[in-house]
Amino acid sequence: MAWWQAFKEWFLSLGQQYHVNPYIFGGIYIGAIPLFFLCLGWTIKNIKNKKPFVLPLLLTGLFFISAYLYLIIAGKNIPLWVYIFIGVMIVYGIYSTVIKLRNASKNK
Repeated sequence: MAWWQAFKEWFLSLGQQYHVNPYIFGGIYIGAIPLFFLCLGWTIKNIKNKKPFVLPLLLTGLFFISAYLYLIIAGKNIPLWVYIFIGVMIVYGIYSTVIKLRNASKNK
């Protein structure tokens, strides 16, 4: 069981590294995995069926970064790529909303 002890020490060290509660971080991280895959499947299904896929795509992204959102809110020493990914998701959300609004206004 040395591997378990090593994993436990590594996992708990994340709390010290990022100044967050590692159990909350781990709970969000593990809890978001099934939600991520559900939304990913929803996104793929909507794309294949030529249905709107912006909402499931944004939810997929949200569940992908949810543990890191907790780090941003509660932690310190956050990796730069997390900020970049969140920024990209926000820009995409704004862009897709603008396109939807333009299309809706053209149809009226």
